[in-house]
Amino acid sequence: MCVEITKAIIPAAGLGTAFLPITKAIPKEMLPLLTKPAIQLIVEEGLQSNIANFCMVTRKDKQAIADHFDAHAELESFLKEEKKTNLLADVAKTMRLAQFAYVRQPQPLGLGHAILMARSLFVEKEYFGIMLPDDIIMGKNPALAQLIAIARQERTSVIAVQEVPRECVSNYGIITVKKQLTPNLFQVGRLVEKPSSKDAPSNLAIIGRYVLSSKIFDALAEEDGYAVNELSLTDGINRMMGNNEKVFAYKVQGMRYDIGTPIGWLKAVISMGLQDPLYAPALKKFLEEREGVESFLFNQNKNIMHTL
Repeated sequence: MCVEITKAIIPAAGLGTAFLPITKAIPKEMLPLLTKPAIQLIVEEGLQSNIANFCMVTRKDKQAIADHFDAHAELESFLKEEKKTNLLADVAKTMRLAQFAYVRQPQPLGLGHAILMARSLFVEKEYFGIMLPDDIIMGKNPALAQLIAIARQERTSVIAVQEVPRECVSNYGIITVKKQLTPNLFQVGRLVEKPSSKDAPSNLAIIGRYVLSSKIFDALAEEDGYAVNELSLTDGINRMMGNNEKVFAYKVQGMRYDIGTPIGWLKAVISMGLQDPLYAPALKKFLEEREGVESFLFNQNKNIMHTL
């Protein structure tokens, strides 16, 4: 099977209920992390990992995602006339370097179903990436690129994992380790979805990056997920392993932020702000001047509301 990996699926069809009411009109994936929508950071990670073709799995009310990655002749002309070359480069970069295809998931039938919707865009004997936009991973090397390197070396599917506290395992899919190959690389025996802390086979949690064989499509198609109104990617991977397909797990290097929750999104924004040379000085000064949570919001003694 060819291990040239140039395609990735980005599932972006969720309702974003954790962010209501803003997600009633704005796709969760378009919420800003500083000046970029979150999904642009996902695409940029893909580009840095030599991905050239992206398949977005969306729903009917998420046209804003396609619009963002489309050409905007009027804006580009204005920026060119105003000689705002840096902004022009930022606006046009992803359009120049990437190709996008869009597939709709007509019903919310689970992550596995979203992946299966993209099947027609892939050929047999092909590996591809999956990038979940809820997970922003910041590090020296792109998280997907780390998985691609393992997939090429081992010629097998690879999923990203990280260690989590034992009391948190019930929030994640957890791997059973069949064999530890290096301190950070494991052969997977089975995936267990959201086990209790008592029943969890490890504390290695699956996070939102995968490199999978195209055999996953057959495995998903064989699953009877519709009986419970959801087709699970975890179950599909387990079935693929049951069909004698090896799957490895790799502890990716980098700081992960779960921006699928408001607090995770806020942590990512603050972290990025503190690392950005344009915003860091003012943000650090602002945080250092805080007198405590209460006075940060409202200092009753001075009758002053603290704002940026």
